[in-house]
Amino acid sequence: MAAELIKGLPIAKVIREEIAAEVADLKAKGVEPCLAVLLVGDDPGSVWYAKSKVGVGEKLGIKVDLHTMAADTSQDTVLEQIKGWNMDPKVHGILVELPLPKHLAKEQIMEAIDPKKDVDGVHPVNRGYLLGGQEHLALVPATPLSCIALAERAGIDFKGKRVTLVGRGDTVGRPLAS
Repeated sequence: MAAELIKGLPIAKVIREEIAAEVADLKAKGVEPCLAVLLVGDDPGSVWYAKSKVGVGEKLGIKVDLHTMAADTSQDTVLEQIKGWNMDPKVHGILVELPLPKHLAKEQIMEAIDPKKDVDGVHPVNRGYLLGGQEHLALVPATPLSCIALAERAGIDFKGKRVTLVGRGDTVGRPLAS
């Protein structure tokens, strides 16, 4: 059986249009969607991803509050920032760019995010739902979710098929496998 090439750009364009329409509906109801992004340090990949989130948010009408901190920022300072966003009703989603500087306890920081605002699906509650077969209750990481959406919109049905998934990282491979 020959491999089938999926053209992602046309599908992505439709998805972006759908999201922009949903954002417009929310704004018509007085809700301005806001994603808070925390970038600690200056890892080049993280900086690029954080800035790209701001750009995509602007195109879709979503406010992206990018908050940067120095690489030597303390654990307590990071946790206080997350706590503030958790309590802020104008912040609808929180995302911490990874990797974090080595002196920071990643697990403790991920656990500090309100599971209902955890857009990367890194909180243990969301991971538990996902790994426990209750995906409908979880906030699922964006990249695995986009892989699934891309396949579904391309008409690919994985039921009864053998699939090879390369990689088992925390934000893509492991959640996608689940």
